[in-house]
Amino acid sequence: MEQAFKQHFIDQWNKYFTGAQLPLTFFYSTDPAGADVPHPTAPHVCMVGQLKQARNGKPIAFTGETLICGGGKRYCGFPSDLGPSFRYFLSCGIPGKLEGERYKKTPEMVDEIMRGAPKIEAPDKYLVFKRFDQLAEADQPAGIVFFGPPDVISGIFTLCTFGTTDPNSVISPFAAGCGQIVMHVMLQSREEQQKGVLGVFDVSARPSLEPNTMTLGVPLKKFKEMVSDMDESFLITPSWEKVRRRIESG
Repeated sequence: MEQAFKQHFIDQWNKYFTGAQLPLTFFYSTDPAGADVPHPTAPHVCMVGQLKQARNGKPIAFTGETLICGGGKRYCGFPSDLGPSFRYFLSCGIPGKLEGERYKKTPEMVDEIMRGAPKIEAPDKYLVFKRFDQLAEADQPAGIVFFGPPDVISGIFTLCTFGTTDPNSVISPFAAGCGQIVMHVMLQSREEQQKGVLGVFDVSARPSLEPNTMTLGVPLKKFKEMVSDMDESFLITPSWEKVRRRIESG
């Protein structure tokens, strides 16, 4: 990440989102890039919760071996076999054998969803998460993910829509929390007209995230466009100043 641009964004962030936490970035790498690599954990720990470490300033890196959750592996681009029981796991379960999450009404609906489900492939061994201010010159983030309460996310949402006529320039596809944070942002990075991805609506992941905290992720190209728009956007209006003061007051 160019250090001049990095500092410019931090200055803009402090100006318009005073007191809000800086966004998290992620990228794939052949090495951990100075981040901690957690050991596999049992029982399962949701990756969304593990990201709190990076959000607090201690970078973390995952591999296909350190992610225990099959969904986490899949949504981060690592090889994963969801298994024949997944259709029941996501829906009604199997009485006496498997408790279903009941996110879909029937196993057949799950089958149909999975047939058309997009996938990504991790280009390197490590998926690294660093808070924006900790990016080194050599780090090239693929995505930037904002964590925050509705006031903060409303600002990112509106900035994301500022430079486009598309009324659906922010999307929220059905996916696990990690899928909305990583996979769908990566999928958007392939598009010419990139969109923001709103999350985490995954009920299973919500307990791993603070109450009143959501995410909005964007690819790097879209992020840079948003930063360039800040000084001519709604952020300079009295309307936003009211919200900014509320963010600053916590």
